Amino acid sequence: MYSAPETMPIELPTFHADISLPYTLTPGRAAGTFLAEVKNKRIIGSRFASGMVVAPAEDFSSVDGEEPESFVEAPQTGVLTAFTRVDGEVIGFIKLDGCDNEFPHKILADLSDLAVGQRVEAEWQDGVEESITAIKGFRLAPDAPEGAVKPAGETEEPLGSIKYALSLPYEHAYGPYYGRMFDEIRENGRVMGVRCTNADVALLPPREIDDISHKKTGTWKTCADTGTIRGCSIINMEFVGQTREPPYVYAEIVLDGASTRLIHMIEIDDVEDAKKRIKPGTRVRAIWTEGERKGSMSDIERFEVIDE
Repeated sequence: MYSAPETMPIELPTFHADISLPYTLTPGRAAGTFLAEVKNKRIIGSRFASGMVVAPAEDFSSVDGEEPESFVEAPQTGVLTAFTRVDGEVIGFIKLDGCDNEFPHKILADLSDLAVGQRVEAEWQDGVEESITAIKGFRLAPDAPEGAVKPAGETEEPLGSIKYALSLPYEHAYGPYYGRMFDEIRENGRVMGVRCTNADVALLPPREIDDISHKKTGTWKTCADTGTIRGCSIINMEFVGQTREPPYVYAEIVLDGASTRLIHMIEIDDVEDAKKRIKPGTRVRAIWTEGERKGSMSDIERFEVIDE
């Protein structure tokens, strides 16, 4: 039970996690106009005073930083200038007829059928709006006549904002230290750390090397689910990323038997009362979740003040 951590198996199961980052993009006037017009199956570009034409539309020239003179409608045909395969799909650079830049997009053909210099033509996807994926990709079109850039005329109002999200899924390996700690939380409802090299107190979370002595840590030690607040903040306003509704207390707690701080929450009903009762030195007790535990610190629902 209290053997050294290295006696635990190394090949432990991993757990799946996902970092989700929802946010709002502001595309600007040029890109916003391009995205607003794809529902009309038009490729909107920018014409600059130098005569340079780029598509999709840009707010500033990549050559000298000048702003565009006008928007244009670019042809839906062009020449393939480069290509590669990415995750089973073919991505290519297309120089649309009459444009001076190259447009990266999906190529709707097998890699073996492609060659630089081939003529291609846009293929649209019905029902997609406000996204570059409204263009399904570019297909080979050897007989497509060369198109010409023309004035865009009236255009849709540019999109002011776009809802977007970035997701980063990954597999995380707990290892023998965190693995044992979370297993004990799930199976036995107790928090365990590893002993410091020079005292009968636990480092929490457990780790291989003692932070102070830089030597290997000792055997396992069970910590109590009571402890003392060493630092805290009363949260009484909302902000992005909160996992619970305010007010509550964000607290750094040293569990009895531990030497390091555990960060957790204390629920409160009244901010003014919390200011009087909750401070460094206040004694608290863990309140465990009811039902099946998951094996994480969220299995402790919250901490409550012990009236001593």
